Amino acid sequence: MDGTKRTPGRGRLVPAAALAVALVAPAGCEGDVGLSEASSTPRQPGSGDGRRARADLSGLKIASEGRSTGYARDEFGTRWKDTDHNGCDQRNDVLARDLQDVEKKGKCVVLAGVLHDPYSGKTITFEKKDAAKVQIDHVYPLALAWRMGASRWSEDQRERFANDHANLLAVWGVPNRQKSDSGPGEWKPQKDFQCAYAVKYIAVAKKYSLPVTDPDHDALQTFLGRC
Repeated sequence: MDGTKRTPGRGRLVPAAALAVALVAPAGCEGDVGLSEASSTPRQPGSGDGRRARADLSGLKIASEGRSTGYARDEFGTRWKDTDHNGCDQRNDVLARDLQDVEKKGKCVVLAGVLHDPYSGKTITFEKKDAAKVQIDHVYPLALAWRMGASRWSEDQRERFANDHANLLAVWGVPNRQKSDSGPGEWKPQKDFQCAYAVKYIAVAKKYSLPVTDPDHDALQTFLGRC
């Protein structure tokens, strides 16, 4: 999500050993949607994904958050642009990827489907007439990325980041609103998705050379313990 609520994080140059205390999203039944760390195809991460993510996490820079001054969603360009040039916008691409029993109008427009929400574990029925029920989340939030260095990126780079399938996930609107622009040190998904969430978050941070805060590093390390 790309909200702007915030309390500044703290940072240092070496990983912290203390475990960050995260806020808990609503509990539900077990989810069954996982993610590759850099792929656009959802799946459960394997043991190799976890090992790779641990190595990548150790290589991420740890920094404190900057200010939100100047942040606006428009700083990340066109919302749901067709950046992969397949003829469909990114929102419909992600809905088609992450939902099951998908019904479409034409090539692109997803009219209905079933979401096994990775954040809560609940099963959500999606219909386009109630589109806000299923939202497209930025796993590494836009506003957080802005504070962690994206404010210095070019407009084109920010637009690529905002529309990158690797950082997009179809989720139920309730936990997505709770997550807002929080990192993993402040918010966490259900236990069964914490490994996949960490693998994806770390891969996006590495891909875009984004640092993480001390609390986010520690939380990600804990989540990888579930892999």
